[in-house]
Amino acid sequence: MNNRPNDHNTSNRHHQYGQSEPHDSGEPAAPIIHDNLKHDEIGWFQPRTWAFWRSLTVCLALFSIIGHWMELPYCLTMNHFFGIVSPDYAVWHDPWFVPYWVYGIGAVAMTLVIEPLKEWIVNRRKTLWGAIFESFILMVALAAVLETVIGLIINQPDANGVYPFWDNSVLPGNILNQGWIVNDFFIGLMATVYVWVFYPLICMGFYKLSERWANIVFVLVMIAFALCVIASYTPVFGGPYVAHMQQ
Repeated sequence: MNNRPNDHNTSNRHHQYGQSEPHDSGEPAAPIIHDNLKHDEIGWFQPRTWAFWRSLTVCLALFSIIGHWMELPYCLTMNHFFGIVSPDYAVWHDPWFVPYWVYGIGAVAMTLVIEPLKEWIVNRRKTLWGAIFESFILMVALAAVLETVIGLIINQPDANGVYPFWDNSVLPGNILNQGWIVNDFFIGLMATVYVWVFYPLICMGFYKLSERWANIVFVLVMIAFALCVIASYTPVFGGPYVAHMQQ
């Protein structure tokens, strides 16, 4: 069976959720995060282990596809309220199996950068909701900074005022005509759900399997993802992405 790396990091438990600790005023202290939940949420960032990179690679594959599925309702909503999505945008015609790499790469980046930050927050916060809220605020702020800075670097308008990649300059809540607080809110929300729910679930799923079966599942996921990539990019298989790019 798998041995979860550095499990001792979560083994020193002193409290249970709902219990309190006396302090100087005689009032009960705020309840701390349930030890079982704390065990589930920390200890998964172990970059020196194969188990970590196996889970990370699966996240790259899964969220390249899941991100595509999430893009459609998001674009429908944004287009309905703001009318900002182009009629020829790829999401309107791409089949479900076309990977949207930005989401898979985003999942990898969140795991490498935000997951250790989340584990640090969990260790220092007394309540679950306090930890979730703090991580959410930090992720929204990080998304706003990244979107704005990247836009200022690569998305400057030309002499006619046309932006090469996106134009948030006319939207309410834009940041220096590049970032957009609505985008940043939803990016922060998705990042929060990912690091608090999906990434730990994927890690726990592998952890509960024997090493042999964990590797078998990994290979099966990679084969399925490879088929999606081949179907998307290979003209022989009628790849829709290639056909679209040739129009």
